Amino acid sequence: MKVGFIGLGAMGVGMAKNLAKAGHQTLVWNRTQSKAQALAQETGVTAIDSIAELASQTEVIFICVSADDDVLEIINNLLISIKANTIVVDSSTISSDTAKQAAALLATKQAHYLDAPVSGGVEGAKNGTLAMMVGGDEPTLIKVTPLLKSMCARLCYMGETGSGQGTKAVNQIMAAGINQAVTEALAFAQAEGLPMEKVIDVISGGAAGNWFLNNRGVSMTQNKYDIGFKLKLHHKDLKICQAMAKNNLADLNLVEKTIADYEQLIEKGFAEEDISALYRLKNKGF
Repeated sequence: MKVGFIGLGAMGVGMAKNLAKAGHQTLVWNRTQSKAQALAQETGVTAIDSIAELASQTEVIFICVSADDDVLEIINNLLISIKANTIVVDSSTISSDTAKQAAALLATKQAHYLDAPVSGGVEGAKNGTLAMMVGGDEPTLIKVTPLLKSMCARLCYMGETGSGQGTKAVNQIMAAGINQAVTEALAFAQAEGLPMEKVIDVISGGAAGNWFLNNRGVSMTQNKYDIGFKLKLHHKDLKICQAMAKNNLADLNLVEKTIADYEQLIEKGFAEEDISALYRLKNKGF
């Protein structure tokens, strides 16, 4: 199948590289064209000038962008030339309602939509070890599974359209709690004057061990926040969770706290940093 990829940000570029590495013929488009051209030079994929041009030449299209409005703008551009039976796999993190809207728009052209958000960070995107949670038509998912397996280590079908995004919302809520717990605990350890690398090493091997502690513990205690998942994007995701909770009546007190903390950091100019920059608040390290 001829594949197109739209969105070469921190996550998308790694995913697109893994598709190319697995031998899938790939066309790429990015709003900043220089990123698409750089990837083409590095991997041999083809940079395309427009979304409509990409749609006219592909059978499977991946999307990985930042926001609901961006997804809908891309979908509307795809509608110009998309072919019947094209499969669109959207790995953006958006609301389940937006996913359903995107699916409905594509259905007017007899094209198919899977909401397929991912977890695993920039490292997972680079190494092809992402976890992917998919909503939509299961037979459609089966058709593109070989492509998805070049990008992820864990692939799970969650149910109807929107359920992938619902599952990603669960992930983002949990990530907020882990961020709060790890940054607060390590700030406590630092206030106690403990040897931080030893603390991180021993706790990582016990009941409180987790991916975030393993991969961000040392860097945050060294005030290094230039890798990983941007704080402004997690803030955006948590606002989506907050809106979804108004409909399902879930209690998201921890999300409310994290949103407020992130907004303090954004006001201080730390929006582009990794979410571990929450440590700045916990140890008063502005």
